[in-house]
Amino acid sequence: MTSGVKLIEKLALAFGPSGCEGEVEGLIRAELAGVPAELMTDRMGNLTAHLPGPVGAPRVLLSAHMDEVGFMITEIESNGFLRFATLGGIDPRVLVGRPVTLGNETKRALGVISQKGIHFQTAEERSKMPQLKDMYIDIGVSSREEAEHYVSLGDFGTFDTPFLPFGKDKAFLSGKALDDRVGCAVLIEVLRAVSDKHLPLDLWFAFTVREELGISGAAVVANRVSPDVAFVIETTAMADLPDVPAARRVADIGAGGVLSLLDKGTIYDRALIDRALHIAGEKNIPVQVKRYVSGGNDAKHIHQSGVGVRCLALSAPTRYLHAPVTVAKYSDIEAMTALLTAMLENA
Repeated sequence: MTSGVKLIEKLALAFGPSGCEGEVEGLIRAELAGVPAELMTDRMGNLTAHLPGPVGAPRVLLSAHMDEVGFMITEIESNGFLRFATLGGIDPRVLVGRPVTLGNETKRALGVISQKGIHFQTAEERSKMPQLKDMYIDIGVSSREEAEHYVSLGDFGTFDTPFLPFGKDKAFLSGKALDDRVGCAVLIEVLRAVSDKHLPLDLWFAFTVREELGISGAAVVANRVSPDVAFVIETTAMADLPDVPAARRVADIGAGGVLSLLDKGTIYDRALIDRALHIAGEKNIPVQVKRYVSGGNDAKHIHQSGVGVRCLALSAPTRYLHAPVTVAKYSDIEAMTALLTAMLENA
C-alpha cells in the first residue's frame, strides 16, 4: 500500500460526522506537523494552513471538508434502543442491518441499525420505502439506564465500514467517508508539494466543517481569508452503472478528476476551467468535465463571500456516494493532486 493510500485510509477511518470533526482535525494537524505552514483552528472548528506569499500576492484558497454523513441520537427508549436522525443526505434504503459507531470526541460505542424484520412485515409494509421513524439502533443493552452508560442524547454516529483496496493491482479504494477525506488527502499532498517552492501566491489550505448539513464552515473561512480565487476539492457521484444511459452519467471512474461547469449552487469561473484544461493537456494529466448538473458543495458559500470569489471545483469521481461504502480509483486522486500542484506552480 502506497503512502498516499495509507493517508486516505487513516483519514477515511476517522470518526467525523458533521458537527463532530475534531478527530479528523487532529489527524490532519499531525500530518502537517513538519510542513512550514501557519496552522489555526477557528471557533467553528475549521482548520487552516497558511503559506504566506509576497506583499500584494494573489490570495488563493484551497478547500476540502472534513465532515462525513452520519447520525445523531435523538431518543433513548426504555428498552435501551436508540432513535436517531441522519446528518446529511443518506438514502434510508441503505441503512437497515448496517453496523455503526456512536459517540463524540471522547467516547465510542458500537451498534447496528434495524427495524421490524421482513418476516414480520405485512405485504403493504414490504412494498413501502423504509422510514427513519421505524428504525432504531441496537447497542446490545436492555434498558435506558444501561444504554446511558455508553451513549447520551446528542451523541453522533458514523457507518462502521472497513477500508479496502480492491480490484486489479488494488487500484480501487472502498470505504466510508471518502467524501470528502479524499479531498483532505489531496490538500495535504499539495501543501507538502508546494510548501518549499516560495510561490508568488498567498496560499490558504482550509479543512472545513459541516458541509454535509449545508451550514458550511467554509463561509467562515472565506470571509476571514477574503481570497481572490478558490479551489474546492470534492467528490462527485457519477452513475457510471450498466442501467444508466450515457447521457445521464456524470463522469467516468479512471478518467481523472472532474471539473464542474455548473451545479445547484455555483456557476464556476470559465477562465479557471480553461486554465485547468490547458495545464492538464500540457502536462498530460487526466481530467474530465462533469456532464450532468447535480448537487453542490462549499463553493456555493465561498463564491458569494465578501466581494465575491472566483471558484473552481475539482472532484474525485466516486460510486455510491453517501452510502455505507463508497468506491474511488486511486489514479484519479493522484491526477487531482498533480493538476492542482501544476496550477499553483504555473500561476
